[in-house]
Amino acid sequence: MNDEEIRRVLGLLYQDDTLTTFASLVLGHSGDLSPKALRKLAGGGLAACDESGAWRATPERFRELLRAQAEPAEPLSPDERVLRTFLVDGRLTTTVMRRDKRLVVLRHIAAVFEPGVRYPEKDVNVALRAFHDDYAALRRYLIDEGLLSREDNVYWRSGGHVEV
Repeated sequence: MNDEEIRRVLGLLYQDDTLTTFASLVLGHSGDLSPKALRKLAGGGLAACDESGAWRATPERFRELLRAQAEPAEPLSPDERVLRTFLVDGRLTTTVMRRDKRLVVLRHIAAVFEPGVRYPEKDVNVALRAFHDDYAALRRYLIDEGLLSREDNVYWRSGGHVEV
């Protein structure tokens, strides 16, 4: 399914004749409906005619469109699945997770820090607070896993994947 199908369905609901006809079908009123509007609705998957010639609304079409939009075009990698599980709107939902999953999340967070740049502790805290309120725990995890290093309250990225 693509955006064109969504636009088509929305376009059908924007037109007065098809909207009124669809509403009548949803409410169970099948008398005196426009054959032209019924054909348009059927073409968009919003109505169906059974063997007896009776029309009914097919609101399940909305569910199909939503599911198609929610499914990624390509399968997600295991790391992407972990990130989708534990990051909501860019923020961590929890810091308590299995080590292998925590490493995926920490590698993602470590990418915020430029390799070769030294950061004062205050700047590190601000960057980590964007991910979770317990920035001290994140900072400790990053150091323990070798993704950040520290000396005299100055931090630098010492591990993780680097985009070239």
